[in-house]
Amino acid sequence: MSPRSSLDPSCGIARSLDVVGERWALLIVRDALVGSTRFSEFRSSLGVSPDILTARLATLVEHGVFERRSYQAPGEREREEYLLTPAGHDLLPVVATLGAWGFEHRPLEHPRRYAYVDETSGEHLRVAFVDSSGRVVETPDVAMVRVATPA
Repeated sequence: MSPRSSLDPSCGIARSLDVVGERWALLIVRDALVGSTRFSEFRSSLGVSPDILTARLATLVEHGVFERRSYQAPGEREREEYLLTPAGHDLLPVVATLGAWGFEHRPLEHPRRYAYVDETSGEHLRVAFVDSSGRVVETPDVAMVRVATPA
């Protein structure tokens, strides 16, 4: 269990941040979503210290975002790689939405490093709110409302 606990255990956002809210956590997930699985790959991509990376990976494994699997390259010692679980893959829209927000509201003169495409058609995709009929509802027309809790 995480050493800290949600300020509001009834809030999914607070509970999620207990797992992925530490610095580097979502960047590790991002790198895994584009194919990184090995400690050395995460370290090289992110430039994070080994101690911090070890701690983040341990938290992500503990909470079911990654699973650890042993592998051994020919002539080398056995090592572990980190594979996204279904729960880890479910963070894809979170990562995509944060990336889109960053490009929109924190723009820089750098090209995008990632795109989201349909694996079958290659068509570019975006994250969207979709109603029960399949209609896309644009963000300005979406309201976040409190749900009444039973007394």
